[in-house]
Amino acid sequence: MKQYDYLIVGAGLFAAVFANEAKKHGKRCLVVEKRDHIGGNIYCEDIEGITVHKYGAHIFHTSNRKVWNYVNQFCEFNNFINSPVCNYKGDIFNLPFNMNTFSKMFSISKPDEAKEIIERQKQEITDTPENLEEQAISLVGREIYEKLIKGYTEKQWGRDCKDLPAFIIKRLPVRYTYDNNYFDDRYQGIPVNGYNEMIEKMFDGIEVRTGIDFFDNKEELLALAEKCLFTGMIDEFFDFKLGKLNYRSLKFETEVLNESNYQGVAVMNFSERNIPYTRIIEHKHFAFGTQKKTVITKEYPKEWQEGDEPYYPVNDERNNALYKQYEELAKAEKNIIFGGRLGLYKYYDMDKCIEAALNICDKEF
Repeated sequence: MKQYDYLIVGAGLFAAVFANEAKKHGKRCLVVEKRDHIGGNIYCEDIEGITVHKYGAHIFHTSNRKVWNYVNQFCEFNNFINSPVCNYKGDIFNLPFNMNTFSKMFSISKPDEAKEIIERQKQEITDTPENLEEQAISLVGREIYEKLIKGYTEKQWGRDCKDLPAFIIKRLPVRYTYDNNYFDDRYQGIPVNGYNEMIEKMFDGIEVRTGIDFFDNKEELLALAEKCLFTGMIDEFFDFKLGKLNYRSLKFETEVLNESNYQGVAVMNFSERNIPYTRIIEHKHFAFGTQKKTVITKEYPKEWQEGDEPYYPVNDERNNALYKQYEELAKAEKNIIFGGRLGLYKYYDMDKCIEAALNICDKEF
C-alpha cells in the first residue's frame, strides 16, 4: 500500500483547491513545492506593513457564485474595484476604454460623438486583418491603437505588432459609458488579510514540503503515492521530448518609497514603447492603505529562459499544436493528472483556475 493517495506537485491555487477537496474526502496528500513558500504566484509579502503581491497584481473577480462562495470559506474579501489607468507620455487615460478615455482623447462628451470617431478610424482596415496591428485598428481605430495598445503590446510580447498574429486580440472592450470598473464580473475584491491567509487555510492539515524540486527525485516521489497531480510545465514532465513549449516570463523590481502616495492608483500601465516596464503596481491601494510609506513594483515582461519562472503560455498556432501532442502523451498517463496554467498550457484567471480544479475534483472524488 502506498504512503499517500496523492502526490501534488506545486503549491499554487489549482493545487490548493485539489488538496483541500482531497482532504475533505479523506485522502492522504503530500505536496511538494520548488519555491520556499506556498501559494504560487498569489503569494504575498509584508513590507512596511503593506501587503505586497510578490508576483504581480492579483485581483479576484468572478461571476460564478459557486466559485465566489468557495473562496469566501477561507477569507474575507474587501470591496476593491479595479480601475487602472494608462500613462502615455504623461497623459492619463482610463481603462478599459470608456467615455472617460474618449472624452480626454477626442475632446468630446457624448457617446454618439465617440462612436462616430472610432467607426471612422476603423474604416482604415478594409480587408481581413493579417496581423495584430490591423486587427486592433479594425476594432478601436488608429488613435487608441497608437497611444494605448501598440507600445504596451510590443513590450508584453517582445515583438512588433505587425509581426504578431491577429488572433491574439479577438476583442477589445469598448464602453460608451463613464464606467472605470475594469471587470464586468459581479463579484470582485482582494482578501482583507492578503492571499496567504486563504492559501494557508486551504492547505491546513496537509503535509507540504517546500524547497523540493520534483525533477531531482521524480521516480522516488511518484512511488510514494497512488496518483499524482502535476501543476508544473507539461513539456518538462515529458523531458521536452517533443520539443519545448514557449512561455513568457516577468521580472519585478520592488522598492519602498518614503512617501504616502506615489501614483494614486493600484495599477498604472505605461504604453510608450521606450519605457521598458509595462506597469507599476502601488500595493497599498489594493487595501486602501494609509501607511506613511508606500511600496511600488515595476513589471518587465521577458521571454522565458531556463531558470526563469514561466508565467504565461504563448498560445499561438505553433505552441498550441505542440501542446496537443503533449496532451496525447498526458492522456496515456493513467495515474497522472495535469492541472493549472502550466500543466494544461492555458491562461487562467484565478476564478477559472478554481473552477477547473473543482471540475477535476468532481470527476476524481
